[in-house]
Amino acid sequence: MFNLFGKKRAPLALAATANGRVKPLSEVTDPVFASGIMGAGYGIDPASDRIVSPVSGKVTMIANTLHGIGIHTEEGLDVLIHMGIDTVELKGVPFTISVKVGERVQSGQDLATMQRSIVEASGKSTTIIVVVTNSKDLELAVEVNDGAIEAGEVAAVIELL
Repeated sequence: MFNLFGKKRAPLALAATANGRVKPLSEVTDPVFASGIMGAGYGIDPASDRIVSPVSGKVTMIANTLHGIGIHTEEGLDVLIHMGIDTVELKGVPFTISVKVGERVQSGQDLATMQRSIVEASGKSTTIIVVVTNSKDLELAVEVNDGAIEAGEVAAVIELL
């Protein structure tokens, strides 16, 4: 993407997907996400089972194992919400999805529940990872609001350059 006439675009907010603690992507324990290969974003250690949308847009993907949801925004961001680390191995058991592919969602809208007790009992991490998977195609900078947060509050700000 390029910036016509040097106009700076308004920053975009990524909301917290759950009550909990936001952390930079580099601090998540999954090396692929932590390295930024999957895109820029943030991690959150949830303190609740309720998962909300970090952005407004259209649901483009729900993983067969229910651990991941993709959303495409009007601004052109492809956002992945990845619930837990290595939770694909749980074959959907701890997840209940409340949206469908093709549905339009609003930032802060309920997307899913993740039964953290089941994830933890299986020895997996409950960290939720939110990444812009097309970060490499876009010129953007992400600033993470590290610390305690409530679902729907601004967890990170993306500036499209």
